[in-house]
Amino acid sequence: MDALIETGLNNSYHYAEYRNHVSQLLLDGLSTGETQSEDLTHYSTLNEVRMNRLDKTIQVPQEVEHKLRKLKREHILLVISEGWCGDAAQILPVINKMGETSDKLDLRIVLRDENARLMDEFLTNGSRSIPKLILIDKETQKVRGSWGPRPHGAAELIMDYKKKFGVLNNDAKTELQKWYLHDKGLSTMEEIVLLLHTADKI
Repeated sequence: MDALIETGLNNSYHYAEYRNHVSQLLLDGLSTGETQSEDLTHYSTLNEVRMNRLDKTIQVPQEVEHKLRKLKREHILLVISEGWCGDAAQILPVINKMGETSDKLDLRIVLRDENARLMDEFLTNGSRSIPKLILIDKETQKVRGSWGPRPHGAAELIMDYKKKFGVLNNDAKTELQKWYLHDKGLSTMEEIVLLLHTADKI
């Protein structure tokens, strides 16, 4: 695991670098990842718009900011992502805002398909679901926990939709985007803060 984490960190992007990488690929009509298709490029383009908006509008509430300032250890938030992932587009800007709020947090991003062995250590119900946040102690480089691919409320929405309709169609994706819009990143912040404070005590 230590070697996979080291390799992942060596392959990682800072947030601005990740955004620029995805944007440059789109200029050539490409998306991140091993598979290329018009659909994936379309999703990546939509996500660019979403992330641009969230970068401007997401705010860290004072309560969350206060909890972040109480952190004692420095942490690396290594997030496995891809540019076409709709959930990642909603979540990465939120985590980035948290990182800008606290000097104890260092956000790094790695691409799933380029780091398959690392991804396979953090599966969700056997699936390579993203985004997946790996919490790493910055001093020891040890993994202290993980989170993702969605906040609990969003995950429940998707599970309920699968039980009711058996498939995830465009209506489900629309409802999920509405959930994120209404939540304003708060659930993501609160769940990651809980993970951070738990790790802080280890």
